[in-house]
Amino acid sequence: MTSASQIEDALRQRYRQPAGVEHFGIEPVPPDRRTVGWFDLFSIMFNFMINPGTLLSGGLAVAAGLPFLTAVMTQVAGTAVALVFYLVMATIGVDYGIPGQVATRAVYGWRGAKAIPSLLRTVASVYWFAFQTLASASAIVAMLPKLTETTLPLVGVSVIFGLIQAGVAVIGYGSLTALSRIALPIKVVAMAYLFVLFARHDDPNFGIAAVLSYPGASGWNWVLVAGWINVSIAGWLTMIADAADFARYSRSRTDMWAATFAAGTLGMLLSTALGAYGAAATLGKVPNPFVLAVDVVQSHLVLLALLVFLCVDAWTINVLNLYSAGLSISNIFERFGRFWTTLTAALLGIALSAVPGVLGYFQYVTMLGDVFSPVAGVLVFDYLFVSRLRIDVPALYDRKGRYRYWSGFNRIAVAWTAIGLVICVYLIPTSLLPTLLTALVTGTGYALTMRFLSDVGWARRRH
Repeated sequence: MTSASQIEDALRQRYRQPAGVEHFGIEPVPPDRRTVGWFDLFSIMFNFMINPGTLLSGGLAVAAGLPFLTAVMTQVAGTAVALVFYLVMATIGVDYGIPGQVATRAVYGWRGAKAIPSLLRTVASVYWFAFQTLASASAIVAMLPKLTETTLPLVGVSVIFGLIQAGVAVIGYGSLTALSRIALPIKVVAMAYLFVLFARHDDPNFGIAAVLSYPGASGWNWVLVAGWINVSIAGWLTMIADAADFARYSRSRTDMWAATFAAGTLGMLLSTALGAYGAAATLGKVPNPFVLAVDVVQSHLVLLALLVFLCVDAWTINVLNLYSAGLSISNIFERFGRFWTTLTAALLGIALSAVPGVLGYFQYVTMLGDVFSPVAGVLVFDYLFVSRLRIDVPALYDRKGRYRYWSGFNRIAVAWTAIGLVICVYLIPTSLLPTLLTALVTGTGYALTMRFLSDVGWARRRH
């Protein structure tokens, strides 16, 4: 019987990857390596949620006109709903040890998985990397003049910061768990300090009661509320195809389900609350809590500590972004190992982080949600109602196997994805949560079509 170490050595030689990095890319993780428990999973996901982009999104919701409490609860509610879809696909990683992009071959076909979910996820991951890097760089640029009396260009700081973050991502899953363990207490302490810092500010608008009762520029407006719930759902659904990536080293479903849901909802609650608090205290004028902290904090030592927190904060989220992007590219170009594809994703993300326009959060996340909502519907409904929680893993790697479909494409999945995109963009208004409704409609239509064919084996015959 071949050991996990022997498999790793063979993969390292096959892909010519350096020693000391994770060698499992699109290949299944052996059972004896699936030992990660709930705490590490919680740490990874919690760190994933506490990031500059999520903090900023809470502030942006208030800046858009929502009251403080509404801004926070819309995004927590969206997260809770989206996690239902996310956890279904993450279960594949626990059960089979395979990355999410490989699992999509069972639905879209061997070529279809490369052309649709893997390509889309690569684009989304690279965008998220650039967005998080720029959001962090903008705060760093605001802090540096107070610390060093030096002003640096945003783009230059963003690119340098991106290079530093990429260094950990190429190492692999082990770096995710190690970094998450270190970052978790740092983030909790730093966030608690920022909450106290803002609450104790001399300005009466910063008081807890004033922030909690902040009415927002628009007050309760369902279209605006629905828009931000939709954005929160959209953000999660862009990760649907790689949900299994972070769970494939897990030791049990229970560990993964409990840790992921708890960390996802709690992390979203704390991060959006901090961003929304700063924005509400400034009457919607300053959505970035780090930028606000620069104006409030007088101590250079505290500013330096916040700068360290900011760097760790962005580092943890962007390591995950590059990790999933690398696996997506590996699924498209199978001849290249995970190390090299992650490096490629890093270079693309760093290049995009030199474009400040990617900070248009609401616009771009909505666009990504429009595309990913039908993909999420097809993937989740196939796994639940068509495949019935079963995947033929060897067939995923067989180009002539049962998942070849029609010349490598499952035309039914592709057709319903296209139909869903049209429905989401043109037929469902924002007030009806188009991202969620599209996923449900598309998934139902796909599952019923497959059932109408009566024999799944026929639908998956080779041509």
